Amino acid sequence: MTKKTAFRIFLVGTLSSGALFLGLTVDTHRQVAALSHADRLSDRVVAGKRAFEKYNCNDCHTILGFGGYYAPDLTRVVQRVGDDGVRYRVKSPELAFAKSVRKMPQQQVSPEEIEDLVAFFNWVGQIDNGDWPPQDSRKKLTRGEQRLSLGAAVSPGAAVFQAKGCMNCHSLHGVGGTFGPALDTIGRRMTVEQIEHYIHDPKSVNPNAKMPPQTELSERERDEVANFLGNLK
Repeated sequence: MTKKTAFRIFLVGTLSSGALFLGLTVDTHRQVAALSHADRLSDRVVAGKRAFEKYNCNDCHTILGFGGYYAPDLTRVVQRVGDDGVRYRVKSPELAFAKSVRKMPQQQVSPEEIEDLVAFFNWVGQIDNGDWPPQDSRKKLTRGEQRLSLGAAVSPGAAVFQAKGCMNCHSLHGVGGTFGPALDTIGRRMTVEQIEHYIHDPKSVNPNAKMPPQTELSERERDEVANFLGNLK
């Protein structure tokens, strides 16, 4: 191959790659408003972003791929724990994370700022960002028939329990979150029907419940999880 031919290959490759990169960049910028739902960017959402920055939340948490890795990612935090779960964690971190090795400091966030943060996290959670982050992916193990081994129990309900993020708050056999109660023996305290009802509408059973209604679960998935948990005795 001559130097002239090599230069032409280099030139064509460089120009093609540059044109593709610029085209994709322009296309992305063209879609930003729609993907981010800019029409929902209210004053309260903006105030929540300012509160997020004021308390340096990014020092410990990631959001939209940016920030620290000491604490959980907050991109889809509302989908995981609900509005009330966010309020409780920000208002009383010393109680919410009492059993956790990693402690969140009491920031003395005002009630108004807490509501601003809830609005901000709701807006961020609705951004179409390619189903990020992976741990909160809507596609990750979404089918109950995908099987998971939790100790000696193997069932569709166990797969749904893990796939839908239940272990972000609850633990089984010492594995999982500490925000909610451990569920190793929940079948001793509640029937399958009671568990299914609680999953569907926690506050109808306990007005002080911090768990959000699991509206993303289908009726079949609720039944599978309730049967799985009801047998844990």
